[in-house]
Amino acid sequence: MIRVIMSGCCGHMGQVVTEIVEGREDMEIVTGFDVYDSGKTRYPVFASPADCDVEADVVIDFSSVKALDGLLAYCVEKQVPAVLCTTGYTQEQLDQITAASEKVALLKSANMSLGINLLQALLKEAAKVLAPAGFDIEIVEKHHNRKLDAPSGTAIALADSINEAMDGAYEYTYDRSREKKSRDKSEIGISAVRGGTIVGEHEVIFAGLDEVIEFKHTAYSRSIFAKGAVQAAAFLAGKPAGYYGMNDVIQL
Repeated sequence: MIRVIMSGCCGHMGQVVTEIVEGREDMEIVTGFDVYDSGKTRYPVFASPADCDVEADVVIDFSSVKALDGLLAYCVEKQVPAVLCTTGYTQEQLDQITAASEKVALLKSANMSLGINLLQALLKEAAKVLAPAGFDIEIVEKHHNRKLDAPSGTAIALADSINEAMDGAYEYTYDRSREKKSRDKSEIGISAVRGGTIVGEHEVIFAGLDEVIEFKHTAYSRSIFAKGAVQAAAFLAGKPAGYYGMNDVIQL
């Protein structure tokens, strides 16, 4: 039985993960971390990881970027691997995660869905063919009006996949309104839309001479992210120290 700690357990995603884990026979949530205990969980909730005295095999984190320091300290000290699903980390925080992964197993992904991670692999192959042929590349992402970071971590991850395939040949453009000039061939434009209750939509456009190729992923429910996180936790439990990604889970 894999013993799970749910970080951010009283939030919406924490509750979705809890429901999914309760439906599995090989996994159970033994405790949770959250600054506010809503009383909705069937397990104990600690306001801080430092207060936790419950043994566990892996942490699933859907909390806040502000919780990172305490979470990493706990994971390193207790040697408990963690699946980091929170987005919006600063570069300094990303460096912290990289450093901590040398001491404990950490898995981070901008998007936990199987479809997005498959899309990243497909984009690498598409870029190798279409970019040298002169196709312009644009990414449009749409999310609900409560999402704080823009562009989304997933949009940046998709751009990174393309850029990796092209040996870092591209720079990212987020706001063309600042300068009036024609589009540069060495850029990937990333546009963010925020409105309503859109769960998540990412469209990657390869626009060439007289033809356009589009890759699109639409999330209709946040449960796809929770399912991926649970799958990642089952993979990560017991793994040695290292920095893992969803590509390791689905073996792309």
